[in-house]
Amino acid sequence: MKSFLLPLLLAAAFCLFSSGCDPSSGSSGNNAPSAPRRWKIGVSIPASLQGWSGGVVWHAYNAKEEMEKTDTNVNFMISTSSDAQDQAARIENLMVRGIDALVVMPQDPESLMTVCQQAKKKGVYLVVVSAPLPKEIQDVSVNGDNAGFGSAAADAMGRALEGKGSIVVVESAPSPANTERMDSFRRTLAAKYPGIRILDSRSASGSLEKAQSLMEEFLRKDPGIDGVWACDDEALLGALQACENFPAGQLLKIKALIGGGGAHRIIRKVMDSDPLVKAVVTWPPQVVREGMKAALDGLNNGKLPPGGRSRIKVPSRIVFSDNAKEFYFPDSVY
Repeated sequence: MKSFLLPLLLAAAFCLFSSGCDPSSGSSGNNAPSAPRRWKIGVSIPASLQGWSGGVVWHAYNAKEEMEKTDTNVNFMISTSSDAQDQAARIENLMVRGIDALVVMPQDPESLMTVCQQAKKKGVYLVVVSAPLPKEIQDVSVNGDNAGFGSAAADAMGRALEGKGSIVVVESAPSPANTERMDSFRRTLAAKYPGIRILDSRSASGSLEKAQSLMEEFLRKDPGIDGVWACDDEALLGALQACENFPAGQLLKIKALIGGGGAHRIIRKVMDSDPLVKAVVTWPPQVVREGMKAALDGLNNGKLPPGGRSRIKVPSRIVFSDNAKEFYFPDSVY
């Protein structure tokens, strides 16, 4: 009997002290819960210390700080680049560092196509922000809404002029985006504010000096202008300078300058109830924040866009003095 029991006792003792035989043991490598995956998300954006692109950089770092505090299982690796060639090289470096997702704002979409294809082949979840690639290989695209931008500007003008008056437009540089914005602006005015008439509309190509010169020409031609839509920040500042330089003694009829973009110094004018700058329609550099959020959401959803949202449009908002504080970021370079 003793010879029969001895092997059983030895076996029981082995199981007692072996982590593999005790299903309740917390030290078992097979049964202990695994640690959550720490996602690595690369963010590739242009290097800039000024203007709208500078705002993108500021909002990227601001979003990184906020989102990493909220979710400790994500690490955003922000990489800024001087040009498209530098951007491609830095994206390759991010891939070597083992990123799970890439948020990219291409400086030259054509030049970035190859490296983005390489990222996709490596299984990297790809989010393209602002500038679309020549081929739609991305998982998610994030952009502003050009038609919505133009329509919002028309609504802002309609509210500022109470639905009637004569206006001029200082357009952005000629591009498909500018055409889409202007078409939407005109359609909305015609449909909702037929009492507003466009006297002239020309491009200043994003130049403050050209905008000022163009606005001076508009005023010489017709000093009875009621409103101005300046489609970008530089256009607004140039148009404003022309109005402020208007000869003393001559009646300046302008009731409202409506801006486009949303630099903080212009938002501040709206917030302070500037006598001319009545409103701004945003084209937010926060698109990069939306891209970063889309990348994290996709990784947490098995590398699939939550709800099938593969195209995200960031809406333009109308900023008047009553809501300007919501859009005022004085620490941003933009």
